[in-house]
Amino acid sequence: MATMLGLGTLARVAGEIRRDVSAAHQRDPAARGVSSLEVLATWPGVQALLAHRVAHGLCGLGVPLVPRTIAMASRALTGIEIHPAAGIGDGLFIDHGSGVVIGETARVGDDVTLYQGVTLGGTGFATGKRHPTVQDNVTIGSGAKVLGPVTVGHGAKVGANSVVLHDVPPNTTVVGNPGHAVRVEGRRPEGPDADWVHLPDPVADAMRDLAGRIAALERALEKTTGHRTPPSGEVRPLRNVRGRNPAGG
Repeated sequence: MATMLGLGTLARVAGEIRRDVSAAHQRDPAARGVSSLEVLATWPGVQALLAHRVAHGLCGLGVPLVPRTIAMASRALTGIEIHPAAGIGDGLFIDHGSGVVIGETARVGDDVTLYQGVTLGGTGFATGKRHPTVQDNVTIGSGAKVLGPVTVGHGAKVGANSVVLHDVPPNTTVVGNPGHAVRVEGRRPEGPDADWVHLPDPVADAMRDLAGRIAALERALEKTTGHRTPPSGEVRPLRNVRGRNPAGG
């Protein structure tokens, strides 16, 4: 029985490694034409996942000290911190990975993509489930923070540097701080990449709406008093939101 258990565990770990390497090949343009051995040896996201899967297995068996030691060594080598108790699904791809933090009670589904600087963290000093649940096929952009026991629904996109404090419905794009849903059940892009360049800007939209209302009030006041008021300043987006994505998407 022990031999069968050992063989079964080895087969499961080998399958997880193959899935992690395959995810890097599929979602990282830099991995095209690179051998699986090179990806396993030099991709920090893949290495951090391998270390986590070992630490998570030992943590589940109740082994003291060793899981946290593995996690600490992995953080020092890869810049990615994953708590040994965090639940990680198959096919997670961590691109570059520097500064990624995944908390103790976080749950990450299958085929999720995290870019550098992402935090799946907690808020306050609450006990129990205090970290996010990220469902399958989610993409979280660079520097985004998902905080607290929130759920990011299947197929959702979180824009770079967004701060998510509330649940995100499935197939929704969220941007801003705090995060706002700007596209619900929208056109799904091919693959895990999100078009970060052309995402709507809810703050600029709100300012533009306010500027329009002020201009309407000024025109009404001008008709009433007969005095012309200087024109209001135009609110312009900080980037061109039309045309081809200069990032190549």
